[in-house]
Amino acid sequence: MKIKPFSKKQLKVMTWWTHPKIKEKYSAVIADGSIRSGKTMSMSLSFVIWAMTEFDDCNFAFCGKTVGSCQRNVIKPLLPMLKGLYSVKEKRSDNLVIISKGKKKNYFYIFGGKDESSQDLIQGITLAGVMLDEVALMPRSFVEQALGRCSVTGSRYWFNCNPDNPYHWFYQEWILQAEQKRALHLHFTMDDNLTLSKQVKERYYSLYSGNFFERYIKGLWVAAEGLVYPNFDKATCVVPMENRYYTRYYVSVDYGTLNPFSAGLWGQCGNIWYRIKELYYDGRTLRRQKTDTEYYNDLDNFIGSLPIQEIIVDPSAASFIAEIQKHGKYAVRKAKNDVLDGIRYTSVCLQKHNIMFNDCCENTFKEFASYVWDTDKSKSTGVDTVLKQNDHAMDDIRYFCYTILKGEDGMPSVLNFGR
Repeated sequence: MKIKPFSKKQLKVMTWWTHPKIKEKYSAVIADGSIRSGKTMSMSLSFVIWAMTEFDDCNFAFCGKTVGSCQRNVIKPLLPMLKGLYSVKEKRSDNLVIISKGKKKNYFYIFGGKDESSQDLIQGITLAGVMLDEVALMPRSFVEQALGRCSVTGSRYWFNCNPDNPYHWFYQEWILQAEQKRALHLHFTMDDNLTLSKQVKERYYSLYSGNFFERYIKGLWVAAEGLVYPNFDKATCVVPMENRYYTRYYVSVDYGTLNPFSAGLWGQCGNIWYRIKELYYDGRTLRRQKTDTEYYNDLDNFIGSLPIQEIIVDPSAASFIAEIQKHGKYAVRKAKNDVLDGIRYTSVCLQKHNIMFNDCCENTFKEFASYVWDTDKSKSTGVDTVLKQNDHAMDDIRYFCYTILKGEDGMPSVLNFGR
């Protein structure tokens, strides 16, 4: 295998752990950016050289989305680069690579982090370091379990990925907080891969456009095309929190037990309805499911002394509707749950700026940036279908718009709506 000279960015990945000041400052390295930018090759080779320089008779982990993808994308191209440097013994049946030089020997295990249950596979092992290839494709629980295994003195983390949604947990928790996490963040583009010719790069440039170009070629963390509400723009739809004279109030609720519970407080000021604030509880992430009574108490505190016209609730949440009715304090109405017509109408409300959002509604903004059409299902069924993820605030907003606002302006439910 012929290896071309490393680019400056690749050399930083290769040598960051050798410089005393950098080594002291950082305990992790993150390489993100465009496709075909040479991240994985430099990361994996540097990871092994670091491990073999600093440790003996220790365990390490290579992690990919699956064991198969890790074998294909990391281990297979890595092994030829190690020839002449180390003695390598691959034990495929054990998902293990044993690397030695002289009397020094270390063990590199291969794990797949495809879903939440994958965290169980890596429990129990003690590691001196871990490399997570395409970490943005792995569930948070698996990544955190892998990092928790690194208890050997001097252990370090190695992350590598292409960008995903700007509200992806890894972007929010690690890239935006790299300094606090003591992580060296290096952003790659195709120009950092010296093996790519100008013609090859131009071919890749021609494959993508729009937000896909921003993500895959520029390596930016942007929402992919296919957003359900592409006309939501924080610059025009979000306003600072301030005292306004609201003449009427409603609350809309998307009920969830393990799935998030989302509620929005709406106030009318002039001809505009403002989402004043939100109530958002994710029982799965927080690992605690609330009862109907607890949710009612949360909602009651959320409303305070405001004179609410009605609470608009997910029509399938029969038990929670009954809980609200039991207390007799608020009028409650089942929401109209015509998904496509509701989306069309909500889009019109956004376009006309009939609804606006106070800047405190962070969970709402996260969902707007990741609420997308299910392209595969739409193609197979011939019916527009929304991907059932990141949709809880989106649902409660749709309930409010389609149940309350449509009833007041008399607009037809079926509108021309192109995405």
